[in-house]
Amino acid sequence: MVSRLKTGLRWESHRRTFEGYLKGLRFTEEPRLASLEEAMRYSMLAGGKRVRPTLCMESAWIFGGEPERVLPSAAAIELIHTYSLIHDDLPAMDDDDFRRGRPTAHKKYGEAMAILSGDAFFGEALTLITVHQRAGCGQILEVVRELASSTGVNGMVGGQILDMEQTGRGDGTDVETLNLIHKYKTGALIKSSVRIGAILAGASEAEQAAVSEYAAELGLCFQIVDDVLNATATREELGKSAGSDAEQGKATFVGVYGLEGARSQADASEERALAALARVDGDTSGLEEMARFVRNRGS
Repeated sequence: MVSRLKTGLRWESHRRTFEGYLKGLRFTEEPRLASLEEAMRYSMLAGGKRVRPTLCMESAWIFGGEPERVLPSAAAIELIHTYSLIHDDLPAMDDDDFRRGRPTAHKKYGEAMAILSGDAFFGEALTLITVHQRAGCGQILEVVRELASSTGVNGMVGGQILDMEQTGRGDGTDVETLNLIHKYKTGALIKSSVRIGAILAGASEAEQAAVSEYAAELGLCFQIVDDVLNATATREELGKSAGSDAEQGKATFVGVYGLEGARSQADASEERALAALARVDGDTSGLEEMARFVRNRGS
């Protein structure tokens, strides 16, 4: 009980430290670009669980790094995640009016501003890593490579394309395609979050491989639970449209496996994530707690 309390306090410390850093981020001193910065900060500071940046900080801590030291890279990850949410919500994609309980970026600022603020986040993310992250040149290069690979064609964007291609097919999607969609769309950035913290803390290749396996399963579990919540929760509980996956015929774990089958898949993914941590020396209690939190969201 004491150990879990300490772990919870550490996660809360990560989150508070990260929120303070994020609030302090400014992107321009040019007054004529204030409207763009306002739109960016509207989405960036809209709240959320901050799973990805705090994973980065906890991963660094496990391998002996100072969590505060990786804040620029953790923030870069969150900026990329925020840009993906802004673009996901656009009429050409998921067409959502609400995100985290308030109007989506395109509803508040218009589609053009939403698109451009998302674009700007990508550039600012690279600036955070290459200008503000303190690390050796080799580590910086590896962090940039990691973030780029998880967000490009064989990562988040590729997953979004596969998701769009399957929309309307619903339970007609095969299991292999479903897993590939979410390995790319959701899992890739979660995996990179853990890997980046490990890279900056100087973890060995074997240690990076172990936490990578953990994070891949965590990302899968995260998406499965998201699918379950979309099918079972209310808009007030989600902070965004509920039941939209079924309405649009999205490829989901609920559509393919059924509600109870999807829950069983989430259980199995959580178990595999925890098993991967057994290969890591050191205190992995924080990552274990995150796996349990992800699995039990909304329970």
